[in-house]
Amino acid sequence: MKKVKHEEMRKEYRREDLGKGIRGKYFDEYKKGTNLVLLSPDVAKAFPDDASVNEALRSLIKIAQKSKGLAKRST
Repeated sequence: MKKVKHEEMRKEYRREDLGKGIRGKYFDEYKKGTNLVLLSPDVAKAFPDDASVNEALRSLIKIAQKSKGLAKRST
């Protein structure tokens, strides 16, 4: 079993101390399941959490679908 060293945070880190980075390490996972949208600050103020954003968008989708149905004319 490995022993864990408990060190305090250093005042300064050098790039060499962090090891070699791997470009695109999490890119495939990101592509699979992430659908992030950045809201403008004024829009974000209106929605306290993700549930309220989803609720508002679902309501807008329903309204758009209903109005789309009203625009159809019989020929």
